[in-house]
Amino acid sequence: MTTHGTTARRRRPATPRSELLRVVVLGVIALPWVLIPMWLLLVNSVKPYGEASQLDLALPREWRWDNFAVVFEEGDYPTALLNSLAIAVPTLASVLLFGSMAAWAFARSRRVSMKVAYNVCVLSVLLPPAVLPTIYELQTLGIDGTRLGYFLVMVGTRLGVVVFLATGFVRAMSVEIEEAAAIDGASKPQIFRLLIVPSLLPVLLVGGVILIITIWNEFLFALFLLRGEESATLPLGLFRFASASSEVVAFRWDLVFAHVVLTSLPLVIVYLFVQRRLVQGLSEGAIKG
Repeated sequence: MTTHGTTARRRRPATPRSELLRVVVLGVIALPWVLIPMWLLLVNSVKPYGEASQLDLALPREWRWDNFAVVFEEGDYPTALLNSLAIAVPTLASVLLFGSMAAWAFARSRRVSMKVAYNVCVLSVLLPPAVLPTIYELQTLGIDGTRLGYFLVMVGTRLGVVVFLATGFVRAMSVEIEEAAAIDGASKPQIFRLLIVPSLLPVLLVGGVILIITIWNEFLFALFLLRGEESATLPLGLFRFASASSEVVAFRWDLVFAHVVLTSLPLVIVYLFVQRRLVQGLSEGAIKG
């Protein structure tokens, strides 16, 4: 009776007053860290040069929607967008695929060498990127300054995130189901495709959201590993566009803000499409974990 009563008290739904208090608290926390910077970004992206240089929160006295057209044309936005997509989509697919395969191998193996390999892989999440050794290695392979070299570096530096998230998830899964499938004649690829991947979908979705943000906004490696305007990604294009504008006149904050809005717009669109599935994946992951 005591256990049943304790469980019933824990499952009691929150009152409207507590829900209102939670919303108010979250709103107060989000105001200085999310809403104000977002508002500053949006209003200054449609201001004239003089007003945007003041960096205030006031509405523009003159709405300059043509700032986006200037960025679109002079900032070579379409090329940078295609370059970012050409890097982000294959990188995300490769990291999720190879990361989940490696997590399955690490979780099921009892060999010491695999444990060492897992710790080394996860350690890459904490260690800062080694730019100079990476450049030297790419030069040795003859792919320095190419999108292929940049793609390989992005996959290698992001793989540890998926391995870290998925390995513990696989360890919590029952091995008996895989053994039963193997007895029935299923091969390793079939077990991975039909059993492991569907079970990992919640954690892969969460990891994919984390990865797409870091891949899309990556700047350091793009600055050192990509050569020429034709291969620049959106963050690198923003840097070069802002640097070029500051050489002519004072820093063009109006165009910089407009470029940041256009750079972030694809991520916002992706979030709007996956937000419901993301919440569902988080809930499923919490229940299974």
